[in-house]
Amino acid sequence: MGEGRPPHIVVLGGGSAGWITACLLHQRWAARGGTVTVVESPAIGIIGVGEGSTPQLKAMFDQLGIAEADWMPACDATYKLGIRFAGWSEQAGFDSYFHPFPGPVDLHTEPHFVRNCLLARQGFDVPAHPDPWFLATRLAGEGRAPHATENFPFAPSYGYHFDAHKLGAFLRDWAVAKGVVHRPLKVERVELSQTGDVAALLCENGERIAGDLFVDCSGFRGMIAQQALGVPFESFADNLFNDRAVVLPTAHCGRALPQTDATAMTAGWRWTIPLTTRIGNGYVYSSRHIADDAAEAELRAALGHPEGEARRLEMKVGRVSATWHRNCLAAGLAQGFLEPLEATALHIVIATALEFAQAFEAGDFTARHRDAFNASVAARYEGVRDYIVAHYRLNRRTDTEYWKENAANAHLSDGLKAMMTAWFRREDIAAANEAAYNGKGYYASASWHCLFAGYGTFPARSTQSAQRAAPSSGNLEGVTAMLDACRLNFAPYAIGAEQQAS
Repeated sequence: MGEGRPPHIVVLGGGSAGWITACLLHQRWAARGGTVTVVESPAIGIIGVGEGSTPQLKAMFDQLGIAEADWMPACDATYKLGIRFAGWSEQAGFDSYFHPFPGPVDLHTEPHFVRNCLLARQGFDVPAHPDPWFLATRLAGEGRAPHATENFPFAPSYGYHFDAHKLGAFLRDWAVAKGVVHRPLKVERVELSQTGDVAALLCENGERIAGDLFVDCSGFRGMIAQQALGVPFESFADNLFNDRAVVLPTAHCGRALPQTDATAMTAGWRWTIPLTTRIGNGYVYSSRHIADDAAEAELRAALGHPEGEARRLEMKVGRVSATWHRNCLAAGLAQGFLEPLEATALHIVIATALEFAQAFEAGDFTARHRDAFNASVAARYEGVRDYIVAHYRLNRRTDTEYWKENAANAHLSDGLKAMMTAWFRREDIAAANEAAYNGKGYYASASWHCLFAGYGTFPARSTQSAQRAAPSSGNLEGVTAMLDACRLNFAPYAIGAEQQAS
């Protein structure tokens, strides 16, 4: 890597992670002489199935200047307003809850919800379930699109569902048209220099592809970072039990909602993701608690015993100890993996590419800020991990050993312990979140409130507090009237049978 100039970048592996990274770094540095070459084997498939995203994916498309009308139809994509969690709690009245992406309207409704959560934690009988308080929840439940009419300027944040293979192919074609070089070659070996840096990729046809900076998007195998450079992998198996998934698409059987469904199962949970052409289904589970054949049978039973072959995937949950090591940047599955409960995979890919570009430029294209960057990425992984772990640790199911062991899991970070302590001690959750995660806010205070309250995890109510009137409770009637009016600015959104017939 030369000081003062953008690098010649070689990306090993395509797929969503490889092409997202290539697009973002090419856009950043092409005008200043930087180049990007993506080397991917045409024989290696993409693990992704029907996938979901956070609003970060929309921000990326906006940054690249790619319109929804151009990419969404090409990738079977639909809108995602949040996640409906079903069956994670046996508490009466809390059998499901919706986790919305926060938007500007929620600035007016969230304080009422937070107020009622505090009162419920103090033992008062007030409405504190998350569902009535957020616009995205209402829009998703009524099957409305996230685009408002022209006279209503407060659109909610939203993500997408998409076919991962088609997304990678779309970004590949877009990137190549912009000047990214695509080499469909199988890499056999990584060549290191005498100093220990990566010098080149050696391909099956004898070609040697050299570069300044190498991005490892080779999947769980981590061909450059882990295999060639020996970067250690730090497992999160003590925190997150799930290590397998079985996936099985089904046909649309009616109108689907613009949301992901995460439904609790015997030894994990299953996703339901509506695409324009099909429904993506998958069961994420712990192989210590259920056999592979039994997991597939349970998924098929839940889906009404559909025909078709299921795919089985093994998951390597954790992260590499250093995302940027020598002249290699790990991304995608080669960097790490947190199970898909919160759909953060591409969010982390995008954040990694953007933060790396900023750190690299700030250091005049040297490794000056490498340690700070690695620490930041590690903190992001652990912050997201904690929020996912909280879903399991706080579950209120008692029907199987899997759920009971998760509820008793003592392998918690100090940050997650602090958040749980603050909730049950009736402390300020926003302040606790700020302190626990050094002001980074990987998940907003509203998200933590939705998680805790969505399970009905309130301290036991005393007889005395239950008999008292709640002082200045949140105005649910006013919030309901406001959301009733707001929702009329959003048109119905058909996914599936209605969409295909139109």
